[in-house]
Amino acid sequence: MVLTLQIVLFLSCLGMTMFVLLHKGKGGGLSSLFGGGVQSNLSGSTVVEKNLDRVTIICAIIWIVCIVGLNLIHAYVG
Repeated sequence: MVLTLQIVLFLSCLGMTMFVLLHKGKGGGLSSLFGGGVQSNLSGSTVVEKNLDRVTIICAIIWIVCIVGLNLIHAYVG
């Protein structure tokens, strides 16, 4: 059980990292401070972005459930 949760935690961690990096940047950051953030985003959020948001949220929920599960197993069994 513990090994399974650890494997799922590792895979969800990798997936969440990948999905977060696939997101399009929304803020200007330091580039807007020096005039690099002059781009205008005329297109709204697309279906792909909405689906990417959903997958990222699902992956984050799986990650949190694995962490809580491992902590509960460690507290009550170990």
